[in-house]
Amino acid sequence: MPNNPSAPPEPPSLQKRLPLALALMMLVLLVSQYLFKPAPGPKPVTPTSKEPPAAVVKKPAAPPPTENVAPAPGGAQIHADAEALNTIDTDLYRVVFSNRGAIVKSWVLKKFQDDAGKPLELINTADKNIPAPFSIDFTGQKPRFDPNTVLYQAKVLPDEKGIEYEYSDGSATIRKSFVFSRDSYLSTVKSEVLQGSTPIPHLLSWRGGFGDQTVHSASAAVHTVHYDAGASKLITKSAKDAKNGPFTDSGNFTFGGIEDNFFAAVALPADGNSLEVRTYSDNVTLPHEEKPSAYAGVGVGSGAQNDLSLFVGPKDIDILRQVNPKLSTIINWGFFGIIAKPLFLWLNWTRDHWTGNYGWAIVVVTLIINIALFPLRISSLKSARRMQKLQPQIQAINAKYKNISLRDPRKAEQNQEVMALYKKEGVNPVGGCLPMLIQLPFLYAFYQVLSIAIELRHAPWLWVKDLSAAESLPIHLLPIILVVTQFYSQKLTPAAGVDPNQQRMMMFMPLLFGFMFYYLSAGLVLYYLTGNLVGIAFQLIINRFMPTPPSSALSVAPANKGAPPKSPVKGTVKSKSA
Repeated sequence: MPNNPSAPPEPPSLQKRLPLALALMMLVLLVSQYLFKPAPGPKPVTPTSKEPPAAVVKKPAAPPPTENVAPAPGGAQIHADAEALNTIDTDLYRVVFSNRGAIVKSWVLKKFQDDAGKPLELINTADKNIPAPFSIDFTGQKPRFDPNTVLYQAKVLPDEKGIEYEYSDGSATIRKSFVFSRDSYLSTVKSEVLQGSTPIPHLLSWRGGFGDQTVHSASAAVHTVHYDAGASKLITKSAKDAKNGPFTDSGNFTFGGIEDNFFAAVALPADGNSLEVRTYSDNVTLPHEEKPSAYAGVGVGSGAQNDLSLFVGPKDIDILRQVNPKLSTIINWGFFGIIAKPLFLWLNWTRDHWTGNYGWAIVVVTLIINIALFPLRISSLKSARRMQKLQPQIQAINAKYKNISLRDPRKAEQNQEVMALYKKEGVNPVGGCLPMLIQLPFLYAFYQVLSIAIELRHAPWLWVKDLSAAESLPIHLLPIILVVTQFYSQKLTPAAGVDPNQQRMMMFMPLLFGFMFYYLSAGLVLYYLTGNLVGIAFQLIINRFMPTPPSSALSVAPANKGAPPKSPVKGTVKSKSA
């Protein structure tokens, strides 16, 4: 076909346009090197900054010379472009992660509730000024950026059983990983920080509160813990230990972490690795609190590269033993642990095999304890009866020193005469107090069990919703019933040898007991109330078969030499006046 001179020329083919485009691109790159300054590298991100990190630059400017700093091979940068949340769901947990800092924003225990009846959140999600759990804290050298605010690249593991995070600015690299089991409270946490190829020691922290934060005075229940294998001893520290700054312990520790009365989050290092445990004190304000309180926080690490088994869950003795036998020591049975621990096992057995309820188990166990102490009650009553026989002589001694003040030296002579009389007749004046003294260790043991045993947390009984806490009713019924039974018990029990003024003062003791027990756990009040009722029943039986001697045999008129006895007949007095 002949060419048409009026037609427009055809555009160059692809083969001709490609070399031309490449040539133009090369020209632009060459010219830009002289006309424009190189783009700066990513700037360090301050802890308070909420802006995303600087954009990726393939050839960042060389960092200033720093000791032990070497660029990573190839200088590759790894980070995410935006914040993203990932949720890991197991049979026991629901854990929410954020790639901003590779931290945990929420850790919910599915099988437990807080005191408000909501799923138990172990993390304080209200205070944003405290580093979130699993933030990194350095013990020495730090990278030039804040690892707790940068955006990590996330990778969810198969079957959503865990997540891996990685960040690099081309010089320093940080990696974290969390791996969970479907039906276990035990997980695996790993972390490493590399400056070039040099590992940097660091800790993973949990701060800002832990456990059930809806309870009264939640801060008082939070401690850091670690088990010193060399000393075979559990060591706890509170926020007061770090009031002047973070306090660090390190050594051959079997585990270390943070706890409240019923839950714990502790890390167990690999065999042979030492563990560093740092205690913090953070002023934290919870949503239901008006003023901030000092909460203990913890940081744990096993060196430059952390490879830790992590237990986060209830302080259940069977679960803890399955993880590590030493982990059960985190349950603090207190000073009378030799009584408290067997008492807890006894309550558990009674509940499982007899009552099906912990409240009725407390009633049954208390009844058995009081039956076992019944011989002591008999011995105490016999001592009281012997004291009653001595009342005429004791009253005569008291009359002899009637108008003497307590500061008078002759008051000591009065006490010496009374004690000499007791010794002569073989009477022990404190014999009646023996049953009460023996019950004190049991009282403390019940208090300790109800304070730390996860099995009794939120355990109901009749109108009581939680035996481990004070009654939730506007008026606490159990302490009021306790006061009434205490008055009646005092009325039934003979008070031989007690000064009348002291007897009147003793009448206030039930009110004092009621005030003391009013805000204590309902289970403890139930124990003491049951003991009162059993004591009343015993006293009624004893008074039936061992009646008190007639009062006329015990009464003695005051010695008054030279004065004639007064006639008890009223009419006689009238005739005399007549």
